[in-house]
Amino acid sequence: MRVGKRIAAAALAACLLAASLTGCGAGGGASTGGGEYQSVNLAMAVNGTDTQIDSLVANYFADLVMERSGGAVVVDVFPNDTLAGGNATKGIEYIAVGGSDLGAYATSVLANLEPKMSVATIPWSFTSYQQAREVIDTTGGAYYAELLAAKGITYLGSFHNGFRQLTNSKRPVTKPEDMQGLKIRVPGSAVYMNTFDALGANPTAMSWSEVFTAIQQGTIDGQENGCSITKSAKMDEIQKYMTIWNYSYENDLFLVNTKIWESLDENTQALIQACATEACNWGRDKLEADEAALIQGFRDVGMQVDELTEEQLAAFQEKVSGVIAELKETYGQEACAAFGL
Repeated sequence: MRVGKRIAAAALAACLLAASLTGCGAGGGASTGGGEYQSVNLAMAVNGTDTQIDSLVANYFADLVMERSGGAVVVDVFPNDTLAGGNATKGIEYIAVGGSDLGAYATSVLANLEPKMSVATIPWSFTSYQQAREVIDTTGGAYYAELLAAKGITYLGSFHNGFRQLTNSKRPVTKPEDMQGLKIRVPGSAVYMNTFDALGANPTAMSWSEVFTAIQQGTIDGQENGCSITKSAKMDEIQKYMTIWNYSYENDLFLVNTKIWESLDENTQALIQACATEACNWGRDKLEADEAALIQGFRDVGMQVDELTEEQLAAFQEKVSGVIAELKETYGQEACAAFGL
């Protein structure tokens, strides 16, 4: 029997949303099929395109579980939030109620369910990918798991979405004054909105699917994202300037609906958890290895790429120091302590 809902799950959107994260839930259980693992078919939702890191990790995971379960566990990956009509916020709501079984979403999107999910995106929380790995794989991941459990979601792991960099079409940005008046697309999280406000820019919350056209039309001047997403979204084709400043670390969390998770036997859970952990670490390694080549590639196609020095970064950090203090107070001592802030 299938546990996962497929494309048809989108037709249940009204029911799922009306349920306010407590209603319809997922379909029936799974059969054991007489093998070592349950015979299940799971739907995994991701927000990115086929070439973005969330889709790559999800497909790597799907291949692992298919191979190691001998075909008993099948995971169908749906990029671009197909199951939720392209809406990432609805996508995470669907996981919470069981409209999708599995998912991988950025913490800035998950903040729509629980604002404290964005705590690790506070500017300059991490100085390296290695530091982010170590913190999230210990106290940080445990904190995510606690928050998500209250929403009907089980946490299986984390992988890099990348340190967020800035691109724009107007001018180089190497000092805070250069930000003045720039219209920059940011996720709707208070972290990003307040940071860019403090720097004198005009932050604009906008669906990611609209950004390319908005830049082409001059509605906005630029965007901020990890290098891999900047490349896969072809921002290098329409943006002249890039600032490497590692101002905020963003990660994607690997998730499963808790009712679906609890319907699986221990062997199948152990398999899925092991494959999710391996896929997350594969994604981390890939993003780290690819980043230097991506930055050089931006230069090769004619972008001006400014990698800020510690002295240059200090001016930006001073400018947003008040925002950082306010955010830490808002998120609270427990949240900040979980990430060493």
